[in-house]
Amino acid sequence: MSKVLEGVRVLDFGRYIAGPFCAALLADMGAEVIRIERIEGGEDRYTSPIAEDGTGAAYLQMGRNKLGMTLNPIKPEGKEVVARLVKTADVVIANLPPQTLKAMGIDYESLTAIKPDIILTWISTFGAGGPYSNRLGFDGLGQAMSGAMHLTGPEDQPVKAAVNYVDFGTACLSAFGTMSALLEREKTGKGQIVEASLYRTALNFAGNFLTEQSVLNLNRHGTMNRLQMCAPGDTYKTKDGWVLVQTVGFAMFERWANLMGEDHWLDDPRFKDDISRGDNGEIVSERLGRWCAERTTAEVLAAFEESKLPAGSVYDLQQALDDEHAQAIGAFRDLEYPGTPKVPKVADTPISLSRTPPSIEKRAPTLSEHTDQIMAELGYSRDEIARLREKRII
Repeated sequence: MSKVLEGVRVLDFGRYIAGPFCAALLADMGAEVIRIERIEGGEDRYTSPIAEDGTGAAYLQMGRNKLGMTLNPIKPEGKEVVARLVKTADVVIANLPPQTLKAMGIDYESLTAIKPDIILTWISTFGAGGPYSNRLGFDGLGQAMSGAMHLTGPEDQPVKAAVNYVDFGTACLSAFGTMSALLEREKTGKGQIVEASLYRTALNFAGNFLTEQSVLNLNRHGTMNRLQMCAPGDTYKTKDGWVLVQTVGFAMFERWANLMGEDHWLDDPRFKDDISRGDNGEIVSERLGRWCAERTTAEVLAAFEESKLPAGSVYDLQQALDDEHAQAIGAFRDLEYPGTPKVPKVADTPISLSRTPPSIEKRAPTLSEHTDQIMAELGYSRDEIARLREKRII
């Protein structure tokens, strides 16, 4: 079965999450993706190590479906390898500073001199054009500077989400932009720059709060897990765990009030609409908190399901892996990797297509696993490959 991006070659110069996960999504869609990293391996290869050689959990997710080669693109002979690679490529992905792109010969001007219709997907922390453009940063800066951390913790303590949602969100948007550029190139024959940044992703994800602030100047503060624009919406302790409840709209509130035996609240002006219920969310949460504390998690979830109200268990990591729904839908793939004590589980592609579905077909490459293969395809002889390896060009 053919895939959407079959025949497209992507050079992945990305690091950590935003660039590499963008490339991984394109690979799931059928693109041939070559991950290019330093001779000794990039730092992102060794984050959260789980294999004997130090390879980390994040790399196994970001590196699936890719070919892997090592290269020093700064040296002149390395630049020649880059040029040969670019001649064969459709897309270059890099989340590196502009000066580093220039030094590696993968800035847009250098790329188009080699292949005029190339697409450069460039991801940075802050994007071009502003006073922060040359600053380095990670996911946490997006969370901090979008107002999200301010809203996530208690009033006097901002809290960062442990999951790097800004990085992953930027990767998904970058993949969307890259596929759009490929589609446009089919029409015009021209490439272009696809630009994304962690900062703009974070501002978009916090957009409803920022828009409200721009109009009403409410200066909201953190309320932990309790929602501010509707109720009930919070985490609640049960006899044997925790649940999260989230409702929106009067119909759900009516069903909840009846379940609580508080149907008189339906005529209470404090709870007349979502925003009023959010403003009085402490009252609503206190009532539901008492109700949940008298029941097990299973009892709470059963009652909410019967009343057609959204609720779910607050899982630890092992419970998330073991969930029966996750297993039924094939949310994880078992991908063997050399030197791991158990077969790693990697989250499968989060979207599907009915006729040309994406898929994860191979594990992340070991360090330099496909270097010789790729170099031979570029026209290098066996002796030339050996000489370049001896000089630590590859």
